[in-house]
Amino acid sequence: MLTNPAIAVSAPAFSPAEVALLLPRCREPLHVVIDDHRIGLATGATGHDVVGILPALYPEWLGDRSFGTTHGVRFPYVAGEMANGIATVQMVSAMARAGMLGFYGAGGLGFDAVERAVDELLEQIGAQQNWGVNLIHSPNEPQLEERVADLLLRKGVPTISLSAFMSLTPSVVRCAAAGLRQGPDGEVVRRTRIFAKVSRPEVAERFMSPPPADLLDALVGRGLLTRDEALLAQRVPVAEDITVEGDSGGHTDNRPLVSLLPRVLRLRDECVARHRYRLPIRVGAAGGLGTPEGIAAAFALGAAYVVTGSVNQVAVESGLSADAQHLLAQADVADVVMAPAADMFEQGVKLQVLRRGTMFAGRAQLLYETYRSFHSLEDIPATVRERLERDVFRAPLETVWAQTEDFWRVRDPREVAKAASDAHHRMALLFRWYLGKSSRWAIEGDTTRRADYQIWCGPALGAFNRWTAGSFLATPANRTVVQIALNLLEGATVLTRAHQARCSGVAVPAPSFTPRPLS
Repeated sequence: MLTNPAIAVSAPAFSPAEVALLLPRCREPLHVVIDDHRIGLATGATGHDVVGILPALYPEWLGDRSFGTTHGVRFPYVAGEMANGIATVQMVSAMARAGMLGFYGAGGLGFDAVERAVDELLEQIGAQQNWGVNLIHSPNEPQLEERVADLLLRKGVPTISLSAFMSLTPSVVRCAAAGLRQGPDGEVVRRTRIFAKVSRPEVAERFMSPPPADLLDALVGRGLLTRDEALLAQRVPVAEDITVEGDSGGHTDNRPLVSLLPRVLRLRDECVARHRYRLPIRVGAAGGLGTPEGIAAAFALGAAYVVTGSVNQVAVESGLSADAQHLLAQADVADVVMAPAADMFEQGVKLQVLRRGTMFAGRAQLLYETYRSFHSLEDIPATVRERLERDVFRAPLETVWAQTEDFWRVRDPREVAKAASDAHHRMALLFRWYLGKSSRWAIEGDTTRRADYQIWCGPALGAFNRWTAGSFLATPANRTVVQIALNLLEGATVLTRAHQARCSGVAVPAPSFTPRPLS
């Protein structure tokens, strides 16, 4: 919309209340009009001079239109893959029925649990294509990673979201290349659509480039790809949907989205030009998105779609216990902290968790400091050992090791064999018992271990709590994953409309930039 720069703009011709009333009517055009050298809004012909029109705006239009076409969705919105099944089968099914996309949280689960979930999704959603499952990087269990990748391809899961990968693995390349074929128009057609969640430009570039030839050749040699699939893979990026993750719950580099997303968007343009792709690479946004303001800002930065995570843990369909959800409902934006991660404990990798109401972060850090300071369980000083057994494990270390050993004999006996010859590895496995159990206690709602709950969340959850306070979304029973999504999208649409009006010279009242949830 253009306005006449010669016009001296003073108080609006219309009252702030009238402007605030008109702006949320996003599904009809509004006229920007002049009355006595003042600029305001009207719904139609009013006798004023019309200097511009704010066209109708729908939540469906906030992102890249190709996202909806490719994935068969109405809205450019994704419910992310919260691990350990917190993003449940029910959540993914609800999103699919509502014309959105959801990923099942397979990270941290055993193979059998993932297979059961995939079978349930296939039964509930059927031939719909707008759903998927997470494949998480498992450096300590590479064979599990390969087995899950094989399962997702074998079962025909339409979309796979890759997370926590710092480099391309055989499993990643296989998921991206398996089933590639050439369409009648010569374009490469994918059987499986790939999302890649990244928080660093160098990692994004790997996923926006074709797979390395050596990895493709190795997969062909193992009989996991055909030669034709490998050749076609050299013409397309590993992933056509790149999710840029800013400061978020769980694994995070704590990068500000407003800095990271523009950097990756420019890198995307460079990769498309360098490799001469004919189809677009979409770049979405995740991390810190718990309010309409956050959603609107992500789309304003150029995101093709948005992915929410922390806020969905309080949804009715979440796999998190009601007790843990109650703790989350008390959180504010500063009630989070970084703590050692179970899956990359030895490497010192951390993830973002809830601080308020739990002692998990401090206890997990004590375990990591002990691991770094001593080579074996026998080397731990008596005072430290006593503290660990009393405050962290609530059991003798020998008892905990017996449980740990039983677990790994079933999951991967090689870990037990390695522990027998490597005392430091034995210590790591035992300490990871607590890190793994703490998330299960939160999921199951074991109130005897409430102080040890490991609940992944970022500042977005605190912002969400403040936004929903006093509204119908403050009631737990009303917090369905779809209601959360629709309210975030509707609010973002209203905010975008308010910005359009303000950029057209309209004096937009402040409350228009703080939309409330609507039932």
